[in-house]
Amino acid sequence: MGKRKKQKSYHKGEDPYLQREAGQYEHPVPSREFILQYLEERGRPTSFNHLMKIYELSSSEEREGLRRRLIAMARDGQIISNRRGSYALVSKLDLIRGHVQAHRDGFGFLIPDDGSDDVFLPAREMRGVFNDDVILVRIADQFARRKEGVVVEVLERNTHQVVGRFFEENGYAFVDPDSKYIVQDIAIPPGAAGNAKVGQFVVAEITAQPTKRRQPVGKIIEILGDHLTPGMEVELAIRAHELPFQWPSAVTQEAQRFHAQVQEVDKQNRLDLRTLAFVTIDGEDAKDFDDAVYCEYTKEKGWKLYVAIADVSHYVRPHMALDHEAQLRGNSVYFPAKVIPMLPETLSNGLCSLKPNEDRLTLTCVMNINEDGEIEDFKFHETVIHSQARLTYTEVFAMLNGEKTPHQAFYSHLKRLYDLYKKLLQQRILRGAIEFESQETKIKFDDKGKIAQIVPIFRNDAHRLIEEMMLAANICAAHYLLNAKIPALYRIHEGPQAEKLLALRDFLKNFNLRLTGGAKPTTKDYANLLTRIVKRDDSHLLQTILLRSLQQAIYSTDNVGHFGLAYDAYTHFTSPIRRYPDLLVHRTIKHKLQQLPKKAFPYNEENMEHYAEHCSMTERRADRATRDAIDWLKCEYMQDKVGQEFEGRIVDVTGFGIFVELNDIYVQGLVHVTSLYNDYYHYDSTLRLLRGKRTGKEYRLADSLRILVARVDLDERTIDFEPAEER
Repeated sequence: MGKRKKQKSYHKGEDPYLQREAGQYEHPVPSREFILQYLEERGRPTSFNHLMKIYELSSSEEREGLRRRLIAMARDGQIISNRRGSYALVSKLDLIRGHVQAHRDGFGFLIPDDGSDDVFLPAREMRGVFNDDVILVRIADQFARRKEGVVVEVLERNTHQVVGRFFEENGYAFVDPDSKYIVQDIAIPPGAAGNAKVGQFVVAEITAQPTKRRQPVGKIIEILGDHLTPGMEVELAIRAHELPFQWPSAVTQEAQRFHAQVQEVDKQNRLDLRTLAFVTIDGEDAKDFDDAVYCEYTKEKGWKLYVAIADVSHYVRPHMALDHEAQLRGNSVYFPAKVIPMLPETLSNGLCSLKPNEDRLTLTCVMNINEDGEIEDFKFHETVIHSQARLTYTEVFAMLNGEKTPHQAFYSHLKRLYDLYKKLLQQRILRGAIEFESQETKIKFDDKGKIAQIVPIFRNDAHRLIEEMMLAANICAAHYLLNAKIPALYRIHEGPQAEKLLALRDFLKNFNLRLTGGAKPTTKDYANLLTRIVKRDDSHLLQTILLRSLQQAIYSTDNVGHFGLAYDAYTHFTSPIRRYPDLLVHRTIKHKLQQLPKKAFPYNEENMEHYAEHCSMTERRADRATRDAIDWLKCEYMQDKVGQEFEGRIVDVTGFGIFVELNDIYVQGLVHVTSLYNDYYHYDSTLRLLRGKRTGKEYRLADSLRILVARVDLDERTIDFEPAEER
C-alpha cells in the first residue's frame, strides 16, 4: 500500500498575509487570499465548520472574525453561500458580478464589474431588483445570440428610499415612483401612509425589498407637497438620487468651532505671499472662490505663474465628521436655483473662500514657464495670500478688449496672464488636445420660481484663460504625485473602445469624413477632424457623435493619462471646496511637502481605489440629479405651449423616432416614428437616419424641421412633438 499524500497545512500561521492581518485586527483570521487559495485547491463547496477546523480556529473571537470575513467576501462577489450553507468560489460557478441598469420599459442589463459585455435581464428577472443593485447572475443559454441573465443572488441593495406620488385605488395604497428606472409600485400597508393625501409627492422608505414574487413594501416618511409646489423639481431630484442634503449635528458643531477669520497661529510656517496682487476670476453668481492667480514676466526668464488654491485640508482633517460628510457627498451639486454644497457655508463661502482683502490659507503651485509656453519646473508651497480683487469673466473680457472697468488698476496683471494664456493655448494645439464647443444654457426664473427664459451661455477668452491656468496647476500636481510614489487619485480618460470606433468610422463615411489613426487614433487625430468640420452647418451634431465615441473620464489610482486633454498624467487639484478628490490630492501633496514618512500616510492603495470609485459614482449621481431637475423645469416651461409651432433641428435619430431641439429655446422633444405621416419609416443605424419605405423621405441628423408641440407629460419628463408641415 502506497504512502498517503501529506495534506498541506492551512494553519493560520501559514497565511502569507498574517502580518498584515495582525496589524489590523486584535484577533486575526485567515486573509481573503488564503481562504480563496484553499477553496480553489479543495475544488468543491466548503462548510463554515470545515473552515474553522482546517484553519485550526477555536476561540469565539476567531469564530466571529471568520464569519464576518466570509460575509464580506460574499458581499463583494468573491464567494457565495449555497442552500446548504457551504461556501463556493463565484468564479467556479460561472457567475458574473455587476450592477443593475434598469430600463423604463421593465427590462434591464447587468453591467459586469470585469468590463465584459452587458447581460440582458428580462422583466421577470428585474421584478426582484432595483436599479444600481449589485447582483450575481448566471447566463441562461451560453449559445444564444444575446446573453440573457438569471439573477442568482442580490449582493448589495442600493435603493433604500423612493420618491413618488401617493395614490389609493380600491383600498390599495401605493407610491408611483418618480424615477423612470423604477417600474415597480411601492406598496404602502395600512397605517404606513401617515398624513399623505392622494396625488402628493412623498418619500417612502423601503421596508421590504422586492423579490420575483413580491413587490417592494414601504412606509411614507416625508411629504414633499403638491404637484406644482415651487422648487419641487429639486426636492424630487435630491431624494430620488438619495443625495445627502442635511448636515448631521456633529458636522454643524465642528463647522461652528471655526473662527470667522484666519488665526495668526495658522499663518505660521507658511510662505507669505500677501504682497502679491492675487485676484480671483469667476462668474457673476459665484459665492465660493477656490482659486486665485498671479503672474510675473521677465524677458530673460519668461513667466512665473502662481496658482493659489484654498487650503481646505488645513481645516477638514481625516476622521472628522466634516471629512466623513464631505466624502459621503463626494462633490457639490449645482441645480439651476439651488446648490447642495460639499462643505458647510462656514467653510465653503467663508473661511476657505478666497475673498478679496482677507487673509486666506492656500496651497500654491508656482510654475516657471518659458517663452514657448512650456512648464520648465514647478514647486508647491503651503502659503498665505491676500486676494486684492474679485473679478468676473465679463469684466476681465471687457478689460482685455480695451474697455474701462472699476478694476482698471489690474489691467497690466491681466495682460500678462492673457499673454501667457495665448502661449499655453499654442501648446494645447501642438499636443492636439480635443476642444469640444458645446452650447451651455442658463435658466432664468421669474419671481414665482418658474422658468422665465432659457438663454445661451457664451464662453469668452476670460473663461479660457482661467481654464488654462487651472490645467497647468493640475498637471503639475499629477507629476508631483507620481514622483511622491504614494497612493493618489488621478483623473483619467481612456481612448475610444474598438466597437464605438468602428461605428464612428461607418457613420463618418456618409459625410465624406475620415478619422485617421487606424485602430488606435490619438487625441491629435480627433483634433484634426474637429478642425476640418468647425465651419460646417452640422458641426455641432458631428461634434456630439465624436464625443459619444469616447469613454467617460473617471477617477483612478492607476494613472493612464487623459486622452481628451492629451496629457500623460492629470489630476484634480484646483477645487477642494466642491470636489472631494481635490481634497485628497491636497492631503497627498502636503504629506510629501512636510516630508512625513510614507507609513504615516493615512491612506493605502485600497482606500484610494475605494475613493476613486465612490467619487466617480457621486459625480455621475450629481449629473443625473441635475438633469432630472432641468428636464422637469423644461417640461413645466413648455406646458402652456402645447399646440404652438416652432423651428428646430434634429439632434438624434433612433429606431423609435427623432429628437428635435428647438431653436433659441434649447428644449428637446421626441417626434415618435408613429407621428411621421403617410409612410412607414425604416431606421438605418449606420447612417443614423429614418427613411420612408414608399416616399424615400429621410430624417437625418442636423436637418431643420418645423414642429408642433403635441403633448407635455410632467410626471414622465417627456415632451412630444409632431411635424408641423405634414399635418
